Amino acid sequence: MGQIQIVQGDITRLEVDAVVNAANSTLLGGGGVDGAIHRAAGPDLLAACQLLGGCPAGEARITPGFRLPAKWVIHTVGPVWQGGEREESALLASCYRESFSVAKAHGIASIAFPAISTGVYGYPKQQAAEIALAAMREWVDDFEKITACCFSEADAYRYRELCRECI
Repeated sequence: MGQIQIVQGDITRLEVDAVVNAANSTLLGGGGVDGAIHRAAGPDLLAACQLLGGCPAGEARITPGFRLPAKWVIHTVGPVWQGGEREESALLASCYRESFSVAKAHGIASIAFPAISTGVYGYPKQQAAEIALAAMREWVDDFEKITACCFSEADAYRYRELCRECI
């Protein structure tokens, strides 16, 4: 049985099998987590992403991690928040489900997620955390460790409040 861990910190420094990138649909880098992962992984990540031809919202793609401690990067494109009436919650849940599915297919035992869509995409943080943790609980038995990597201490606190069984 696996465990869900909540940490506050830099996802690019985590020693896990795979980190999830909250990417844009081009997969060619951007701001926030996406930019940080691209910078830390180096130019080979951009070259690998160019070969993928993009990714629609709710889906996931995988590349090597290159210069990251993580062997793999799973890129997923979250929804842009538009008030909740455009299937945003289903798309966000799909990001987690598809990322877990790709990870399992590649024999990944430990995976770390950022708070997908909560930056410039504007998804409400509380709702996003609830969706993330529901997905993590669903898949916890398929992985040794699932990490929710929160950028701020306030976000980590939010996750801990929602997940008393998490470490």
